[in-house]
Amino acid sequence: MRTRNAVARDYYGILGVSREASDDEIKRAYRKLARQFHPDVNPDPEAQEKFKDINAAYEVLSDDRKRQIVDLGGDPLAPGGGGGAGGPGGPGGAGPFVGFQDIMDAFFGGAAGGARGPRPRTRPGADAILRLELDLHETAFGVEAPITVDTAVLCTTCSGAGTAAGTHLATCEACAGRGEVQSVQRTFLGQVVSARPCTVCQGYGTTIPHPCPTCAGDGRVRTRRSLTVKIPAGVEDGMRIRLAQQGEVGPGGGTAGDLYVEIHERPHDVYSRKGDDLHCRVTVPMTAAALGTRLTIKTLDSEETVDVKAGTQPASTLRLRARGVPHLRGTGRGDLYVHLDVRTPTKLDPDQEKMLRDFAKTRGEEVAELSKQGGFFSRMRDAFNGHA
Repeated sequence: MRTRNAVARDYYGILGVSREASDDEIKRAYRKLARQFHPDVNPDPEAQEKFKDINAAYEVLSDDRKRQIVDLGGDPLAPGGGGGAGGPGGPGGAGPFVGFQDIMDAFFGGAAGGARGPRPRTRPGADAILRLELDLHETAFGVEAPITVDTAVLCTTCSGAGTAAGTHLATCEACAGRGEVQSVQRTFLGQVVSARPCTVCQGYGTTIPHPCPTCAGDGRVRTRRSLTVKIPAGVEDGMRIRLAQQGEVGPGGGTAGDLYVEIHERPHDVYSRKGDDLHCRVTVPMTAAALGTRLTIKTLDSEETVDVKAGTQPASTLRLRARGVPHLRGTGRGDLYVHLDVRTPTKLDPDQEKMLRDFAKTRGEEVAELSKQGGFFSRMRDAFNGHA
């Protein structure tokens, strides 16, 4: 089967307008012709075909992207693209594509040929992150901490414009301000329009003939700033505090991004933290655990006296309510848990040993008795079997 090359139709001629016609002129011409050749008004078969051509011309010339293709010498409704009225892909046709856009999608995933326009020189800035180390007392009760930020700020010489004093941006001559250059190629599928960023203006559509001597045309400069961040009470390790628009100023003086202050809590020499609760370990002598005693605990913001009951066992825990970390964005505080380690003496002098042996004898806990009747584990077995 031989392939016939498609010939671009004169859409301007169909509507009877010039190539420089405005959108309003094109719309007026279409309405005038549509009233004249509409099938309800003019039943002539030739008028019906004319009406189809008028609709096709208006469809093309009222779409900026399709009109641009026509101005470049192409035909967005060419038969090879399957979208021409009466072509192989038109109504009732069997073409593989519905329209010109489908060809674009097949080649470029729908990205090519679109009316992207020039890239803006002014763009939003990036966010910044800063690590801040704090003590437990500062994270618990809050603090106003000074920080130093090294970011991009607005160039005060050009106020973000990027141009030297008394000068302005110039329209790129290579792309006429479009930011991209296009070309039309004929393939076995029809006409394909390809676009690429203009290499002269880097896709901006404008150039800077005389850049600002301070920022070299970027509209921003890097500097070091000092800020004060308010840390709320109850923050935890790893949390981030957002300072709106305190990050990087964007290119061309664009809106600054945000600054995130990430909290890192230094280890405390006494307390460990789990959420809003605090934990600490206190060692008490064996005699104090047996007889009972009173401890003075220094919390983060006060001193508390707690009673250790007589007969306290190892690994016992005392709970001090509302002596932990204040709840973030709320009322109340966590608790303080005091874990008791009962200390057994490792060395005894003869008098101390005698006193302990006498004490054990009064309780029937002589060391020699534990070795009788099969030893300690045998006594445990007998206790479980009900022979004690």
